[in-house]
Amino acid sequence: MAALSAGEAEKAIANLNTIMDRLVETVEEETARVRAGHLRHALELEDAKGELAGRFALESERLKGSKHVLAKVPPQALDALRKRQEAFQALLKTNLTVLATAHAVSEGIIRGVSGELARKRAPSTYGATGRANAPAAKASQPLALSRSL
Repeated sequence: MAALSAGEAEKAIANLNTIMDRLVETVEEETARVRAGHLRHALELEDAKGELAGRFALESERLKGSKHVLAKVPPQALDALRKRQEAFQALLKTNLTVLATAHAVSEGIIRGVSGELARKRAPSTYGATGRANAPAAKASQPLALSRSL
């Protein structure tokens, strides 16, 4: 990757800040939509988030490849960029936590529905001790979901 001039480095920092602004807005919106339970609406942001993340990574790599030029950039610009990236990392951590929670909840719901369906379909029998036998694994049927609803 070609090294940047001092002017180009300043432009790259400004561009990175612009990309980060849009990425922060997108991630915050996705987090809000998932928290509100609007998963379908959150998925609408997936393409934009991926495109912005790719641009952010490319611009970051361009800057990293020009460390000697970054030494000529005003320190306050670099400090501001570092602080923004730290805040962005915290936002991403929150976003990932919300997404993981939504995933765990939805998985738990599906497992619960599947277990309940298997329990209802299995014959109710009693063992030698007089206790009800658990349904056999063979008694459960596959569960099909439609993602187009």
